[in-house]
Amino acid sequence: MSEGSESGSRPFFSCKDLHSYYGESYIVQGVSFDIPEGEILALLGRNGAGKTSTLRSIARAASPELRSGEIWLGGDAIHEMQDFQAARKGISLVPEDRRIIPGLTVEESLKLAQIAPEIGWSIERIYEHFPRLAERRKQEAVTMSGGEQQMLAVARALAREIRLLLLDEPYEGLAPVIVQEIERILIGIRELGITTIIVEQNAIAALKLADKAIILDMGEIVFRSDAKEVLENEEIRHEYLAI
Repeated sequence: MSEGSESGSRPFFSCKDLHSYYGESYIVQGVSFDIPEGEILALLGRNGAGKTSTLRSIARAASPELRSGEIWLGGDAIHEMQDFQAARKGISLVPEDRRIIPGLTVEESLKLAQIAPEIGWSIERIYEHFPRLAERRKQEAVTMSGGEQQMLAVARALAREIRLLLLDEPYEGLAPVIVQEIERILIGIRELGITTIIVEQNAIAALKLADKAIILDMGEIVFRSDAKEVLENEEIRHEYLAI
């Protein structure tokens, strides 16, 4: 039996001793953690701590370069894959810059995400969960507000079959009223049992959503606990997050 088939002994998701580089810059320095299926992990830290680089390493993005370590999703050895192969296994990264394609309407953007055979939510189901996108379905996506574009980026991820959702700064640059709407959507995703890692500078918002929390500093894990413990412990928040 191959190591990858011994999934019964593995958590739903795990990464072990990840080491990633941008050129010769050593960014992710031995990061390891597990996530049970259906839970949400908040990956926190100050700017430059290595949060986004960790997400990109998990998604098998071309940069940073993952030079060693293991990434497992069920019985699948993600660390042996390229980004498109990891996506086909159900890993979906929603990047901070959203990457909305000019010239496409909202509905065309969603349909494009469903071209690959691993189709997830139907367009109709997406519109039920994202009514604002239903209202904008014929609008060119890049002309929407930042909050609406963020909704589209999340919806586009769900349009594919998804096992692990990676959210990079979903509240970045959004007005408080839009943040509340994005929070409502993410709470709905949580209730559906979609395993998620969320990177977010708004640590309080991320911790309210998450089950567990990991804090990074200089590419290393410096603290891990239940999200509730971080929320309730002012000393930890001040020491590691400056909040």
